[in-house]
Amino acid sequence: MELHKSTHVVLLSSPGLGHLIPTIELGKRFVHHHNFQVTVLAVTSQTSKTETEILNSSLCHIIDIPSPDLTGLVNENNGVMTRLSVMMSEAVPAIKSILSKITPRPSALIVDIFGTEAIPIARELNILSYVYVASHAWVLALIVYAPVLDEKIEGEYVDQKEALKIPGCNPVRPEDVVDSMLDRNDRKYKEFLKIGNRIPQSDGLLVNTWEELQRKVLEALREGGLLSKALNMKIPVYAVGPIERESELETSSSNESLVKWLDEQRSESVVYVSFGSGGTLSYEQMRELALGLEMSEQRFVWVVRAPIEESVDAAFFTTGRSESEEVEMSKYLPEGFISRTRKVGLLVPEWAQQVTILKHRSIGGFLSHCGWGSTLESVTNGVPLIAWPLYAEQRMNATLLAEELGLALRTAVLPTKKVVRREEIEHMVREIIQGDENGKSNGIRERVKETQRSAVKALSEGGSSYVALSQVAKIIEG
Repeated sequence: MELHKSTHVVLLSSPGLGHLIPTIELGKRFVHHHNFQVTVLAVTSQTSKTETEILNSSLCHIIDIPSPDLTGLVNENNGVMTRLSVMMSEAVPAIKSILSKITPRPSALIVDIFGTEAIPIARELNILSYVYVASHAWVLALIVYAPVLDEKIEGEYVDQKEALKIPGCNPVRPEDVVDSMLDRNDRKYKEFLKIGNRIPQSDGLLVNTWEELQRKVLEALREGGLLSKALNMKIPVYAVGPIERESELETSSSNESLVKWLDEQRSESVVYVSFGSGGTLSYEQMRELALGLEMSEQRFVWVVRAPIEESVDAAFFTTGRSESEEVEMSKYLPEGFISRTRKVGLLVPEWAQQVTILKHRSIGGFLSHCGWGSTLESVTNGVPLIAWPLYAEQRMNATLLAEELGLALRTAVLPTKKVVRREEIEHMVREIIQGDENGKSNGIRERVKETQRSAVKALSEGGSSYVALSQVAKIIEG
């Protein structure tokens, strides 16, 4: 009797934890729910300790593609987005070689948005190609419509007096555009437009959102929708999220002490502060944040990373790189802050097991950079947010969370434009934990809990995202 051969799918991830983690988690869905054989091709930065740990802990088969030599291809002024695009472009020959030889022959290649240059390879090898957008549908809409905006709009987007209109979607405020659109003369903008043009050349799109959260934008993107018509885009769009980490890596002694501390706190009384795997603050902003937390008199867990003045995404390729567990935090925190807050706050150097923290009953709020992965981890655990966007598409995420969905508080002015002062931080932290000045609920916590239930339902058997991924699996199986 011939044994049933499992379907083989290859997923391609670009460098960075915000790309690698959602790719691996999508792969695990195919393994657990559809019994697929999954290979993840991970183009790695090889400068991140945490990245290495995640690669070694995955249930999927991982093929590590070392970061190509970028000497002479990028200069020191090129930002993260440019470097990512060039890395992925230079990795194409290695990707093609692996796809041509790997056994069993893959039935589909699923790439992230920086891996779209590999779509023609899939077509050449007669393999289905999908793009996995680890962010949400509104960001996808902006990416695919950007080539049209490029032709329609004169001058810099950030200088426009009116919001950028996208057919069938909410408009995007000029100050909220993704980093790649901030300077139209920058190389990363040209790379961004290429991505927007390549995405519709795939056989379909998988988006890390769910039907009930973003129905309007998803309908606009799909065949017959206003955006789809404007672009003549006729590929299926599947909402398959929320896809996020379900569990952490192995526990450590530092993690055990953190959990023990959280166990001693009241339910929903602690604010968690973290700027993701790549976010950094200036020295001045760090001091203001510390003093704001102290003035709020609320309990907190803060993942502390050394301040860097030059760039808010300075730690993107190096998360967890610190050789020493003990970061010399006292050098860049206000004098006496550590000793004064010892009983109410916990400082974690560099990197924390975020899912473990957000799942804990004591966490009542998350002051976050609004990376989409962190946002989903917060919302699916019923934790309201304080939006503190830093780079990439995070300003759009903050607007979606605070203004459309009502799941977050946000600063009066973008943190990237002006230092947020301690008084405002104090007020936001108090409000997210205690409610407004009169102790009344602002409705955010209730809406987050409602969204949490909606996410659970979408992923359950028969739910919208469960059905969507099953449809993709069926097509791949042929």
